[in-house]
Amino acid sequence: MRSSVSEIQTNQTKVQTPTAGKRLWFDLKRDKYLYLLALPGLLYFLVFKYIPVGGLIIAFQDYSPYLGILKSDWVGFEHFQRFFSNQDFVMLLRNTMAISLLNLFFFFPFPIVVSLLLNELRHMVFKRFVQTVIYIPHFLSWVIIAGLTFLMLSESEGFINKVLEALGMSKISFLTEPNYFWGMVTAQSIWKEAGWGTILFLAAIAGVNPQLYEAAVMDGANRMRQMWHITLPAIRNVIIILFILRLGSIMDTGFEQIYLMMNNNATVTDVADVFDTYVYRTGIKQGQFSYSTAIGLFKSIVGIVLVMLANKAAKKFGEEGVY
Repeated sequence: MRSSVSEIQTNQTKVQTPTAGKRLWFDLKRDKYLYLLALPGLLYFLVFKYIPVGGLIIAFQDYSPYLGILKSDWVGFEHFQRFFSNQDFVMLLRNTMAISLLNLFFFFPFPIVVSLLLNELRHMVFKRFVQTVIYIPHFLSWVIIAGLTFLMLSESEGFINKVLEALGMSKISFLTEPNYFWGMVTAQSIWKEAGWGTILFLAAIAGVNPQLYEAAVMDGANRMRQMWHITLPAIRNVIIILFILRLGSIMDTGFEQIYLMMNNNATVTDVADVFDTYVYRTGIKQGQFSYSTAIGLFKSIVGIVLVMLANKAAKKFGEEGVY
């Protein structure tokens, strides 16, 4: 009798438990409008991120557009050997890492500092005005940013040199002096994107429990103490996650920005030429598709390795990490 009852209960459980396919169909039907909203983003990643991964195979071929991927000859690691033995490799690596590290150490912390300062503003009208002003450069294209840079720093017609000349000082060759290039592109990145980067940190700060600040005030903590002991620890996980993700793109210096600043300016080529501009010249202009794909694959592998190492280190120190 007991076995019969258990069998009936087991059969009822099997009948009541939906299969994975039915459960998926039920979720799709229930949340169809949410999935429709997400569809453009999913299609973007599918078309421009996942499908092109299959094209990485040409990095190991002598790819010809006329023969296609299936009929092109295999050459193994020949393109990688050619790239690493190229006399320009050291220069490209130096320039790419220098610009990326400057962005990492100066550009990355800047939105954190700005968000902390904005959080301390109590006059809401002034706070929103400041936020709007620092957000606006994000919506300007790099073409406009480069044009403004030339207008400000040109040796002959630049505003800064005009002021220096009016003050009786000698002009400075900002655009043609190689020593200024790395600092100039870093300053451009900070001015254009730092305001936009504060959005995530301000959102994280908004989630801090206000009672923590009230308790700190009762204990006599001033604004600086509250910022150091409450605000920063509360957003530490967000900072670490964004830092890890930033390491993943350390080999990407922003092709458009660098290309515009070095175009028709041969005096800064030795400090401005990076992997992205080199890939453009060899891959797009010269048609060396397999060679340029090998370079792109090398960059991706470096980014993945850095993300994995940084994530492992973060977990070792008790942080959540990105996965």
